[in-house]
Amino acid sequence: MCYKFENPTAATHCLSTDGTKRQKEVDTLWSSTGDIAADGKATTNKMSWDFFLPVCVGDLVKTGGINQYVVQDVVSPKQLPSYLNRFKAALRSQGPLCILEHFDTAYSVLQHTHSVDLSVKEDTLELLVQVVNSLATSLPVLLLSTSVSAAERKEKLNAVKMSVFLLCKITEYLESDSYRQSIITTSGKSGKKTKTGERLLQWDSERDSVLQALVQLLQLDIRSLWNLSLVEEEFISCVTCCCYKLLENPTISHVKSKPTRDGIIHLLGVLIKKYNHLLGASVKVIQLLQHFEQLSSVFAQAVCVWSTEYGMRAIIGEVIREIGQKSSEELAREGSGVKAFSAFLSELGALLPELLIPNISVLITHLEGESHTMRVAVCEVLGEILVRVLCGDKLDESGKADRDRFFDTLQEHLHDTHSHVRARVLQVYTRIVNSKALPLCRYSEVMSLAVGRLMDKSINAVKSAIQLLAAFIAHNPYSCKLSSADLKKPLEKEMAKLKEIKDKLMEKTPVPVIKASELWAAMEPELHVTVLSELDQFGDAERKKPQGDNDDDDDDENVVDDDRATAVMIAQYLRVNKYRKAVRLCVKAHSCFPKSEMFAALSTLTPETLMNTLALLFKGSDKDSFEPSHSLPSTPQKEGDQEAGDAELKKQEMLVQYLRDTETFALQVERAISVINSMLYWKTTSVVQEAVQFCVAVCEFSVANSLSGVRKMLPLVWSTDAAIKDAVVQAYRRLYLNPQGETTRMKAQTLVDSLSELMVDASLGTIQCLEEIVQEFFGSGSSLESTVVQVLWERFTGKTETSALCRRAAVLLLGMATRAEREVVLSNLDTLCSVALGEKVTEDFLLARDTIITICNITDHIRQSRGAPFRLPQEHQLFTCLTHAIAEGAMMEDPHWQSFMEQAVRLIYFLAECPDQLCSRLLQRTTRLLLDQVAEGQEVNKDGNEIQDDEESGEQGEYCHVLSLPCFLRPYHVFSRAVNCVCLAQLLALCGSVAFWQVSHLERSVSSELRRRRGETEEREEKEKGPSSKVKQTANDSAMEEDLGLVGASAEDTEAELIRKICETELLAEENLLCAFLPLLVKVCSSPGRYSHPQLTTAACLALSQYMMISPSICEEHSRLMFTVLERSALPVVRANAIIALGDLTVRFPNILEPWTQNLYARLSDEVPSVRQTAVTVLTQLVLKDVLKVKGQVSEVAVLLIDPEPHIASLALNFFNELASKDNAIYNLLPDIISRLSDPERCMSSEDFNTIMKQLFSYITKERQTESLVEKLCHRFRTARTERQWCDLAISLSLLSMCERGFKRLQECWECYSDKLTEPGVYQPLLAITAKLRRGAKLQFKSQVDEFEKRLTAVHTRGLENVESPDIGEEDQKEEASSDKTLMRKPLPAKARSKRGKSKQSVCSREDDSFVTPRKTRKSKKPAITFSSDEEEDEEDAVLTESETPKVTTPISRTSRRSRLRN
Repeated sequence: MCYKFENPTAATHCLSTDGTKRQKEVDTLWSSTGDIAADGKATTNKMSWDFFLPVCVGDLVKTGGINQYVVQDVVSPKQLPSYLNRFKAALRSQGPLCILEHFDTAYSVLQHTHSVDLSVKEDTLELLVQVVNSLATSLPVLLLSTSVSAAERKEKLNAVKMSVFLLCKITEYLESDSYRQSIITTSGKSGKKTKTGERLLQWDSERDSVLQALVQLLQLDIRSLWNLSLVEEEFISCVTCCCYKLLENPTISHVKSKPTRDGIIHLLGVLIKKYNHLLGASVKVIQLLQHFEQLSSVFAQAVCVWSTEYGMRAIIGEVIREIGQKSSEELAREGSGVKAFSAFLSELGALLPELLIPNISVLITHLEGESHTMRVAVCEVLGEILVRVLCGDKLDESGKADRDRFFDTLQEHLHDTHSHVRARVLQVYTRIVNSKALPLCRYSEVMSLAVGRLMDKSINAVKSAIQLLAAFIAHNPYSCKLSSADLKKPLEKEMAKLKEIKDKLMEKTPVPVIKASELWAAMEPELHVTVLSELDQFGDAERKKPQGDNDDDDDDENVVDDDRATAVMIAQYLRVNKYRKAVRLCVKAHSCFPKSEMFAALSTLTPETLMNTLALLFKGSDKDSFEPSHSLPSTPQKEGDQEAGDAELKKQEMLVQYLRDTETFALQVERAISVINSMLYWKTTSVVQEAVQFCVAVCEFSVANSLSGVRKMLPLVWSTDAAIKDAVVQAYRRLYLNPQGETTRMKAQTLVDSLSELMVDASLGTIQCLEEIVQEFFGSGSSLESTVVQVLWERFTGKTETSALCRRAAVLLLGMATRAEREVVLSNLDTLCSVALGEKVTEDFLLARDTIITICNITDHIRQSRGAPFRLPQEHQLFTCLTHAIAEGAMMEDPHWQSFMEQAVRLIYFLAECPDQLCSRLLQRTTRLLLDQVAEGQEVNKDGNEIQDDEESGEQGEYCHVLSLPCFLRPYHVFSRAVNCVCLAQLLALCGSVAFWQVSHLERSVSSELRRRRGETEEREEKEKGPSSKVKQTANDSAMEEDLGLVGASAEDTEAELIRKICETELLAEENLLCAFLPLLVKVCSSPGRYSHPQLTTAACLALSQYMMISPSICEEHSRLMFTVLERSALPVVRANAIIALGDLTVRFPNILEPWTQNLYARLSDEVPSVRQTAVTVLTQLVLKDVLKVKGQVSEVAVLLIDPEPHIASLALNFFNELASKDNAIYNLLPDIISRLSDPERCMSSEDFNTIMKQLFSYITKERQTESLVEKLCHRFRTARTERQWCDLAISLSLLSMCERGFKRLQECWECYSDKLTEPGVYQPLLAITAKLRRGAKLQFKSQVDEFEKRLTAVHTRGLENVESPDIGEEDQKEEASSDKTLMRKPLPAKARSKRGKSKQSVCSREDDSFVTPRKTRKSKKPAITFSSDEEEDEEDAVLTESETPKVTTPISRTSRRSRLRN
């Protein structure tokens, strides 16, 4: 109950206006209560009034009942300080009972709380705290005394009630003032604190003293002061209301408020335990949680304290019951406090999980409710119970049943409809797994569910699933290394051992045998009946002598020659329940063997003798076989062997089950790895971070395929997101750069081993990414750096025995170290040459290639420096080794020679002086070696008479005839030119590589050297001019700056022009060696029938493209041949290489290659996936870098969105994602794409068209774009010729995110499509538009949509000619008139355009020798449908201007060579 004083001044005014009458009444009442002594102390023996706590503070000034205390005088605010001084003096002299006399003074402060000074309130509060503390000190003696008078008890009681009432009320007022002042201070602009605000800052400490005083007083057993120890409810409410008022402070849950919070909790705990406040507290907890969300943790702590320290566990049941009774409808309402309830339950579950088990059934009902917040709270409570209570192996049956039930409940909510619940349940499971509280039998099931949650639509659920899987791996009970491949063999071995044990036990186990006596006892009753029946029939047969009746039976019961064999047969009949035959055979046997002892008893044929004979035959037939063995008891030794065998079997079964569970767990982990690896490139940073951490975890546990994820995340070191980059760097540092070991060398070896393992079979991109991390390690100044370098050199040189792969990894790691410290390689250059490039270089070209890559890393420092370039002389050992290795290797058929050669030529141009001369000699040497090889082969053929005809030898796959050799090799023309195709291919590859790096050398090294020398010359000239030139320069400052700028620009242009001239005129001049090979390249490329060897064709085409990089004239001359190869080559690798080469040529010479653009786009429809993939990759780069203008051919890229190869489809999707970042690019292309894709000759299915357009229309987000596209698509209905085109246009309209403006434009264009509405393919998509527009639409707009839908349906069902146009208002008529103006234009006639990419002959069906090169055309238009809206478009509706939309072929400006090199 909260008290609020509404208008204290009114009460004071009432007292002052009628003071005389009021004073008389008070005097009369006061005189009747007793005499007052001279010192002011009331005589207790005559006190007969009682103090009743008022409902409202103002009630105390009103006339009370009989013997009820009433305030006599309300002191004015001005007089309060003096009265408080008297109160203080009385407290010192009289003690706490002075409150009986000075109650009115403190009460006056309450009455004037809004007008009195803050210091007065603080003084009053201090006095009241002293009174309560004094009462707490003096009352114990009185409470323990047995001779206390009633008057004295009443006096103490009144003092207690008065002091507690005043203290609680003034505390409430001060709390309100403090909260109000804090709001004013927070909302105020100035940071200055007022005096009032500064004094209120002390309220926190004063508030704590109030609570301590109340706790000390109420902890006493003051209930004896009341009659019958019944404490009045008003007294308890007064204290509790003060406590709950303090709890309403928003800062009560902060750390700084902990003393106050603890004081309130303990005070309420005393009231609950001693003053019967349990029900009131439980109700108040629920009420406050509904309105103050911040109290959830406070009340959770409070309930914990009340139930543990004060023993009031019943309050948990009361509070939980109150929450459980909340209906889901009530919790769904806003302001229901559902968040506070859920937070309270979660906190309470974490504090007291064992006390929630008896009440958990009440909470579980909320799992079926609509509030997902409550479901989360209940699941968290279940998780805490499972972690802290229902865990371990010592649970009883009831506990295990509860545990299983709770786990089943949690598993159900892994599929909850709300993503937040799913995510939190996964987090609960993560806590359970980390606490090792998950039973082993549930590992597989929960693991499978967690892997399934990786596909969740919610990012939080996915992150939680990854965390759970990482926890499973980190705390798995199976093995420190999880690999299903490694576990397979041990499992098979142990399963075979288990089978062997079972077989042995089966052999030792005796077969259970039933005794013959037991069988006889079972069959005896039935057999006796049969005997009686047979004897009766036998007697009748003897009398009547029937003939033939039993012939068949007699045949069955024939007696054998031996009486013993007959006895065995009778016993067998009895065993198979053929009693009748056994009886008949036994009777006949007596007549056949009258002297036999076994049948002697049958001399007198009676039922008894027959039964005895049968019993003797049956029980005696196998008596000897089983009776002795079963009559003997089993020995203790056999029992011990049996027990040992059973124990071994059980142990083996447990081992097999453990291995099975481990294998299942490992397989699930491997499945999770494949899914999580794909998340490494998601756009959500937090998911990528979790995926990186997971990859680290699985790698540490040696899970199969874990290295794939570690390698896949390596390119993320280039990520622009700092958080992702840091996560990857930290992951690699944790995995590889922080090795474990006892000594420094052991750590270094471990580090090298781990990095070498990572580099085995790694791609070039992976190695480049790893360089960043390794370079950071070598540049960090680690103590391991020198030791690691030493270990790497030992492995490379072979001092430490290692594999070839590890040697290659070592030399590559040395190259990475070179980036941080150049001398690592430069000082050991001779070692590298002798080990990897020496005599044994031809044995391992891969090691040689990686060594060259390492040496090339030196040049990074050289290119960054501004000084003279560092180059080695041509006679250096390095170049001698390289030229020898290249020339000798060209005559070998090693598949790794070409990659070695490319890196070697690159190194020569980087480090050698006059590299062109060195490479010229290299080409001559290689060619001579090739012709020497031909000559040797020719001599061998002459000796063996095995010379083949020219034509026959030319058709062979391994050899070909060279009809045009370089002119500088004329002495060798005497030989037949049958050359090994592989060797010739390698020679041509060398030519192409030399040509390429020669151009690069001119444009980079030579150009930069010219620029450096020019800079040095300018600096030297400036120094020579001296100070006199500076004076002149100051006088003509601006003019000189312009002149210097012109001079600099002119010099740069001159240098660039010089380089271009050299490339154009000198590189392929007749005297240049490169020119000699060009005719041979052209001949091989243009004659695929004669030169059909795949490697030769591939190398020739690649070399020709490298030659075309030299100059524009060479490029233009041979571009037709290259595009012929691109279209008609039967080898996919040649077509793919041609695409890449032509892409580079397009960047270098854009104006020359621009007319051939459509030929590049044509490869997007190639039948080979690798060619399509290469084409879309190259075109993506060209388009996004603005090298190619985006035109209608982009529709070919759109078709790849539905490519059967997922990787190609993802590349196409990435293309459009990047293209969408360019303003309006996709919007401008959409109409043309729709026209091309809806072309009937393309024969694209409607499902594929729908899929493609759905993706493309997702990029249209602006309303104006939507509106314009609606109009364009509607106008195309007029020119569309087939029903399929109508349907495609309608589908395109339905895929737009239609807005009101777009709908209005759709209505305006009614005449364009109304005559096509009879087609279902047109009607249904337009009907879908109205359904989407109706959702969430306003009433007025919804009516327009409904009217439009009725109009659509009417035309569809009855036809346009049978539907009368509805009445239209004036506005609609105006709109229709304006739209008619727009539509009055007549469409232009369609232009005939040549069809691209259709009806082409297949690649393999063409004759190789009859290539017909495509003609170069500036524009090649497809005979698709031409629409009027393409040529005629209102400029006001278009987003882009006319000049921004490409319509004709425009020359592409060519940047200077210098600027391209800088870029």
